[in-house]
Amino acid sequence: QVQLVESGGGLVQPGGSLRLSCAASGSIFSINAMGWYRQAPGKQRELVAGIARGGRPNYGEAVKGRFTISRDTAKNTVSLQMDSLSPEDTAVYLCNADVISTRRESGVYWGQGTQVTVSS
Repeated sequence: QVQLVESGGGLVQPGGSLRLSCAASGSIFSINAMGWYRQAPGKQRELVAGIARGGRPNYGEAVKGRFTISRDTAKNTVSLQMDSLSPEDTAVYLCNADVISTRRESGVYWGQGTQVTVSS
């Protein structure tokens, strides 16, 4: 079993910043990639940012230049620094990880999501 737990969501004013964190735990041998997706009401889930093990980060077009993803491979954590937030960034943000378990089985796991609301 693998668990992903997000933290750091909340309410912020337009132009403000938030930092999300996600910690993976459980029967983990290694993690190939970690990332963040978001889903707003009535919209499809979209990629926010992702980062492969030892690789360069990639970002969704809507957040390029405003969000920064970082990863601590040793701690199995990933963070998302979100700056210059706008109401259009309001969504549930979900952490995602492509995991190799201790049984050498691969699987994609999701966190429960954390709400980010940008409003004045």
